Amino acid sequence: MNALLIGISNGFIYSLMALALVLVWRSTRVINFAQAGQAILSTYIAFEIVTRTDNFILAFIGGVIAGALVGAVVEILLMRTLFKHVSDGPVAALAPVIASLGLLGLIRSIIGMVWGNDQKPFFPPVSTNGFTFGETTVPFSRMNLLIVLGAATVMIIFTLIFQKSNLGLALRAAAFQPEIARLAGVRVGAIRTIGWIFAGAAGAVAGILISPNDAITPYSLDSLLIFGFVAAVIGGLESLTGAVVGGLTLGIGLSFILTYIGTSLIFPATFVVLALVLLIRPQGLFGSKAARNA
Repeated sequence: MNALLIGISNGFIYSLMALALVLVWRSTRVINFAQAGQAILSTYIAFEIVTRTDNFILAFIGGVIAGALVGAVVEILLMRTLFKHVSDGPVAALAPVIASLGLLGLIRSIIGMVWGNDQKPFFPPVSTNGFTFGETTVPFSRMNLLIVLGAATVMIIFTLIFQKSNLGLALRAAAFQPEIARLAGVRVGAIRTIGWIFAGAAGAVAGILISPNDAITPYSLDSLLIFGFVAAVIGGLESLTGAVVGGLTLGIGLSFILTYIGTSLIFPATFVVLALVLLIRPQGLFGSKAARNA
Protein backbone atom coordinates (compact mmCIF):
# COMPACT_ATOMS: atom_id res chain seq x y z
CA MET A 1 0.00 0.00 0.00
CA ASN A 2 2.79 2.43 0.89
CA ALA A 3 4.66 1.68 -2.32
CA LEU A 4 1.46 2.16 -4.32
CA LEU A 5 0.76 5.60 -2.83
CA ILE A 6 4.29 6.87 -3.40
CA GLY A 7 4.26 5.35 -6.88
CA ILE A 8 1.10 7.23 -7.79
CA SER A 9 2.60 10.53 -6.63
CA ASN A 10 5.85 9.94 -8.53
CA GLY A 11 3.93 8.61 -11.50
CA PHE A 12 2.00 11.84 -11.91
CA ILE A 13 5.29 13.76 -12.06
CA TYR A 14 6.68 11.34 -14.66
CA SER A 15 3.43 11.77 -16.58
CA LEU A 16 3.86 15.54 -16.63
CA MET A 17 7.35 15.29 -18.09
CA ALA A 18 6.11 12.68 -20.57
CA LEU A 19 3.27 15.04 -21.45
CA ALA A 20 5.76 17.83 -22.17
CA LEU A 21 7.74 15.54 -24.49
CA VAL A 22 4.57 14.35 -26.23
CA LEU A 23 3.34 17.93 -26.75
CA VAL A 24 6.55 18.87 -28.54
CA TRP A 25 6.59 15.65 -30.55
CA ARG A 26 2.98 16.04 -31.64
CA SER A 27 3.45 19.65 -32.72
CA THR A 28 6.92 19.55 -34.33
CA ARG A 29 8.06 15.88 -34.53
CA VAL A 30 11.04 16.62 -32.26
CA ILE A 31 12.23 14.77 -29.16
CA ASN A 32 13.25 17.66 -26.93
CA PHE A 33 16.07 16.47 -24.68
CA ALA A 34 16.46 20.05 -23.46
CA GLN A 35 13.13 19.71 -21.64
CA ALA A 36 14.95 18.95 -18.39
CA GLY A 37 16.98 22.14 -18.77
CA GLN A 38 13.94 24.25 -19.55
CA ALA A 39 12.11 22.77 -16.56
CA ILE A 40 14.96 23.31 -14.11
CA LEU A 41 15.44 26.89 -15.33
CA SER A 42 11.75 27.54 -14.63
CA THR A 43 12.18 25.89 -11.24
CA TYR A 44 15.11 28.15 -10.38
CA ILE A 45 13.02 31.18 -11.32
CA ALA A 46 10.24 29.89 -9.04
CA PHE A 47 12.87 29.33 -6.33
CA GLU A 48 14.06 32.93 -6.72
CA ILE A 49 10.51 34.27 -6.45
CA VAL A 50 9.62 32.19 -3.40
CA THR A 51 12.89 33.17 -1.72
CA ARG A 52 12.15 36.86 -2.19
CA THR A 53 8.40 36.81 -1.52
CA ASP A 54 7.78 33.68 0.58
CA ASN A 55 4.73 33.11 -1.64
CA PHE A 56 4.63 29.68 -3.30
CA ILE A 57 1.55 30.44 -5.39
CA LEU A 58 3.22 33.50 -6.90
CA ALA A 59 6.39 31.49 -7.45
CA PHE A 60 4.44 28.68 -9.10
CA ILE A 61 2.68 31.07 -11.49
CA GLY A 62 5.92 32.89 -12.26
CA GLY A 63 7.78 29.64 -12.90
CA VAL A 64 5.09 28.29 -15.22
CA ILE A 65 4.99 31.56 -17.18
CA ALA A 66 8.78 31.45 -17.41
CA GLY A 67 8.61 27.87 -18.68
CA ALA A 68 6.11 28.85 -21.35
CA LEU A 69 8.24 31.81 -22.45
CA VAL A 70 11.39 29.70 -22.59
CA GLY A 71 9.52 27.19 -24.74
CA ALA A 72 8.48 29.95 -27.14
CA VAL A 73 12.00 31.37 -27.35
CA VAL A 74 13.51 27.94 -28.02
CA GLU A 75 11.07 27.22 -30.83
CA ILE A 76 11.33 30.64 -32.48
CA LEU A 77 15.06 31.27 -32.19
CA LEU A 78 16.41 27.72 -32.42
CA MET A 79 14.04 25.16 -33.88
CA ARG A 80 12.32 27.36 -36.45
CA THR A 81 15.67 28.63 -37.71
CA LEU A 82 16.98 25.07 -37.79
CA PHE A 83 14.05 23.79 -39.83
CA LYS A 84 14.49 26.61 -42.36
CA HIS A 85 18.06 25.53 -43.08
CA VAL A 86 17.68 21.75 -42.66
CA SER A 87 14.38 20.61 -44.10
CA ASP A 88 14.91 17.06 -45.37
CA GLY A 89 17.17 14.03 -45.34
CA PRO A 90 18.69 12.16 -42.40
CA VAL A 91 20.28 15.35 -41.08
CA ALA A 92 16.82 16.90 -40.66
CA ALA A 93 15.86 14.17 -38.19
CA LEU A 94 19.13 14.31 -36.27
CA ALA A 95 19.73 18.06 -36.15
CA PRO A 96 16.95 18.92 -33.65
CA VAL A 97 18.18 16.21 -31.27
CA ILE A 98 21.73 17.54 -31.39
CA ALA A 99 20.45 21.10 -30.99
CA SER A 100 18.35 20.16 -27.95
CA LEU A 101 21.32 18.45 -26.28
CA GLY A 102 23.45 21.54 -26.91
CA LEU A 103 20.69 23.73 -25.50
CA LEU A 104 20.56 21.56 -22.38
CA GLY A 105 24.26 22.23 -21.77
CA LEU A 106 23.80 25.95 -22.41
CA ILE A 107 20.92 26.23 -19.93
CA ARG A 108 22.93 24.42 -17.28
CA SER A 109 25.82 26.84 -17.82
CA ILE A 110 23.51 29.84 -17.49
CA ILE A 111 22.04 28.47 -14.26
CA GLY A 112 25.52 27.84 -12.91
CA MET A 113 26.60 31.40 -13.67
CA VAL A 114 23.49 32.98 -12.13
CA TRP A 115 22.76 30.73 -9.14
CA GLY A 116 25.88 28.59 -8.84
CA ASN A 117 26.14 24.80 -8.96
CA ASP A 118 25.69 24.16 -5.25
CA GLN A 119 22.42 22.81 -3.87
CA LYS A 120 19.61 25.26 -3.18
CA PRO A 121 16.94 24.28 -0.62
CA PHE A 122 13.47 24.52 -2.13
CA PHE A 123 11.20 24.28 0.89
CA PRO A 124 7.79 22.63 0.43
CA PRO A 125 4.70 24.89 0.67
CA VAL A 126 2.73 22.30 2.66
CA SER A 127 3.53 19.53 5.11
CA THR A 128 5.55 16.53 3.93
CA ASN A 129 4.45 14.44 6.91
CA GLY A 130 2.20 11.52 6.07
CA PHE A 131 -1.51 11.61 6.82
CA THR A 132 -2.46 10.04 10.14
CA PHE A 133 -5.58 7.91 10.57
CA GLY A 134 -5.95 6.97 14.21
CA GLU A 135 -2.66 5.39 15.14
CA THR A 136 -1.67 4.66 11.54
CA THR A 137 0.46 7.03 9.46
CA VAL A 138 0.59 6.52 5.71
CA PRO A 139 3.54 7.85 3.67
CA PHE A 140 1.31 10.12 1.62
CA SER A 141 1.50 13.76 2.61
CA ARG A 142 -0.21 17.02 1.75
CA MET A 143 2.70 17.65 -0.63
CA ASN A 144 2.00 14.36 -2.39
CA LEU A 145 -1.67 15.33 -2.62
CA LEU A 146 -0.69 18.71 -4.09
CA ILE A 147 1.47 16.94 -6.67
CA VAL A 148 -1.35 14.62 -7.70
CA LEU A 149 -3.99 17.36 -7.90
CA GLY A 150 -1.71 19.81 -9.70
CA ALA A 151 -0.49 17.27 -12.23
CA ALA A 152 -3.98 15.88 -12.84
CA THR A 153 -5.35 19.38 -13.45
CA VAL A 154 -2.69 20.15 -16.04
CA MET A 155 -3.27 16.84 -17.80
CA ILE A 156 -7.02 17.36 -17.98
CA ILE A 157 -6.58 20.87 -19.38
CA PHE A 158 -4.21 19.76 -22.15
CA THR A 159 -6.31 16.71 -22.99
CA LEU A 160 -9.38 18.90 -23.44
CA ILE A 161 -7.42 21.38 -25.56
CA PHE A 162 -6.10 18.67 -27.88
CA GLN A 163 -9.26 16.61 -28.18
CA LYS A 164 -12.06 19.17 -27.94
CA SER A 165 -10.78 22.42 -29.49
CA ASN A 166 -9.89 23.80 -32.91
CA LEU A 167 -6.46 24.64 -31.52
CA GLY A 168 -5.84 20.96 -30.80
CA LEU A 169 -6.87 20.06 -34.35
CA ALA A 170 -4.52 22.72 -35.71
CA LEU A 171 -1.67 21.40 -33.57
CA ARG A 172 -2.15 17.90 -34.96
CA ALA A 173 -2.45 19.14 -38.53
CA ALA A 174 0.69 21.27 -38.25
CA ALA A 175 2.65 18.23 -37.11
CA PHE A 176 1.39 15.58 -39.54
CA GLN A 177 0.47 17.52 -42.69
CA PRO A 178 2.01 21.03 -42.49
CA GLU A 179 1.55 21.81 -46.20
CA ILE A 180 -2.11 20.83 -46.16
CA ALA A 181 -2.54 22.77 -42.92
CA ARG A 182 -1.11 25.88 -44.58
CA LEU A 183 -3.53 25.50 -47.49
CA ALA A 184 -6.34 25.31 -44.93
CA GLY A 185 -5.25 28.64 -43.46
CA VAL A 186 -3.41 27.32 -40.42
CA ARG A 187 -0.42 29.43 -39.38
CA VAL A 188 1.90 26.48 -38.94
CA GLY A 189 4.78 28.45 -37.44
CA ALA A 190 2.59 30.03 -34.77
CA ILE A 191 0.88 26.71 -34.01
CA ARG A 192 4.22 24.97 -33.52
CA THR A 193 5.28 27.73 -31.15
CA ILE A 194 2.11 27.18 -29.14
CA GLY A 195 3.02 23.49 -28.84
CA TRP A 196 6.40 24.43 -27.37
CA ILE A 197 4.74 26.94 -25.04
CA PHE A 198 2.42 24.23 -23.71
CA ALA A 199 5.33 21.82 -23.29
CA GLY A 200 7.42 24.43 -21.49
CA ALA A 201 4.57 25.11 -19.08
CA ALA A 202 3.96 21.40 -18.42
CA GLY A 203 7.65 20.79 -17.78
CA ALA A 204 7.77 23.75 -15.43
CA VAL A 205 4.85 22.38 -13.42
CA ALA A 206 6.65 19.04 -13.10
CA GLY A 207 9.89 20.67 -11.96
CA ILE A 208 8.25 23.02 -9.48
CA LEU A 209 6.08 20.31 -7.92
CA ILE A 210 8.85 17.74 -7.49
CA SER A 211 11.62 20.10 -6.35
CA PRO A 212 10.25 20.95 -2.86
CA ASN A 213 10.96 17.32 -1.96
CA ASP A 214 14.69 17.97 -2.31
CA ALA A 215 17.35 20.61 -2.94
CA ILE A 216 17.82 21.77 -6.53
CA THR A 217 20.91 21.86 -8.73
CA PRO A 218 21.31 22.43 -12.49
CA TYR A 219 21.20 18.64 -12.87
CA SER A 220 18.24 17.93 -10.58
CA LEU A 221 15.75 16.98 -13.29
CA ASP A 222 17.98 14.80 -15.46
CA SER A 223 16.55 11.59 -14.00
CA LEU A 224 13.04 13.00 -14.37
CA LEU A 225 13.71 13.50 -18.09
CA ILE A 226 14.76 9.84 -18.39
CA PHE A 227 11.67 8.62 -16.55
CA GLY A 228 9.45 10.98 -18.54
CA PHE A 229 10.91 9.80 -21.84
CA VAL A 230 10.44 6.14 -20.93
CA ALA A 231 6.87 6.89 -19.80
CA ALA A 232 6.16 8.62 -23.12
CA VAL A 233 7.53 5.63 -25.05
CA ILE A 234 5.47 3.21 -22.95
CA GLY A 235 2.27 5.13 -23.63
CA GLY A 236 3.10 6.14 -27.20
CA LEU A 237 4.59 9.43 -28.31
CA GLU A 238 1.36 10.38 -30.06
CA SER A 239 -0.92 9.96 -27.05
CA LEU A 240 -1.61 12.32 -24.18
CA THR A 241 -3.51 9.53 -22.46
CA GLY A 242 -0.52 7.28 -23.06
CA ALA A 243 1.76 9.78 -21.33
CA VAL A 244 -0.43 9.62 -18.23
CA VAL A 245 -0.77 5.83 -18.24
CA GLY A 246 2.92 5.36 -18.99
CA GLY A 247 3.96 7.70 -16.20
CA LEU A 248 1.71 6.07 -13.62
CA THR A 249 2.75 2.58 -14.69
CA LEU A 250 6.44 3.44 -14.47
CA GLY A 251 6.03 5.35 -11.20
CA ILE A 252 4.20 2.53 -9.45
CA GLY A 253 6.54 -0.13 -10.81
CA LEU A 254 9.69 1.72 -9.76
CA SER A 255 8.19 2.44 -6.35
CA PHE A 256 7.72 -1.29 -5.72
CA ILE A 257 11.27 -1.97 -6.89
CA LEU A 258 12.58 0.74 -4.55
CA THR A 259 10.56 -0.60 -1.62
CA TYR A 260 11.29 -4.30 -1.95
CA ILE A 261 14.64 -4.45 -3.77
CA GLY A 262 16.44 -1.13 -3.38
CA THR A 263 17.73 1.82 -5.39
CA SER A 264 20.39 -0.13 -7.27
CA LEU A 265 17.90 -1.54 -9.79
CA ILE A 266 15.91 1.64 -10.48
CA PHE A 267 17.75 2.72 -13.63
CA PRO A 268 18.51 -0.80 -14.93
CA ALA A 269 14.82 -1.67 -14.59
CA THR A 270 13.85 1.54 -16.38
CA PHE A 271 16.04 0.77 -19.38
CA VAL A 272 14.89 -2.86 -19.46
CA VAL A 273 11.30 -1.63 -19.67
CA LEU A 274 12.26 0.79 -22.45
CA ALA A 275 13.99 -1.97 -24.41
CA LEU A 276 11.07 -4.36 -24.01
CA VAL A 277 8.54 -1.78 -25.20
CA LEU A 278 10.67 -0.93 -28.24
CA LEU A 279 11.03 -4.61 -29.08
CA ILE A 280 7.45 -5.74 -28.45
CA ARG A 281 5.34 -2.65 -29.22
CA PRO A 282 7.48 0.22 -30.58
CA GLN A 283 4.46 2.48 -31.08
CA GLY A 284 3.59 2.27 -27.38
CA LEU A 285 0.42 1.12 -25.65
CA PHE A 286 -1.77 3.86 -27.12
CA GLY A 287 0.16 4.54 -30.33
CA SER A 288 -0.62 3.37 -33.85
CA LYS A 289 1.61 1.82 -36.48
CA ALA A 290 1.19 4.98 -38.52
CA ALA A 291 2.58 7.01 -35.64
CA ARG A 292 5.47 4.59 -35.36
CA ASN A 293 6.39 5.23 -39.00
CA ALA A 294 5.94 9.01 -38.81
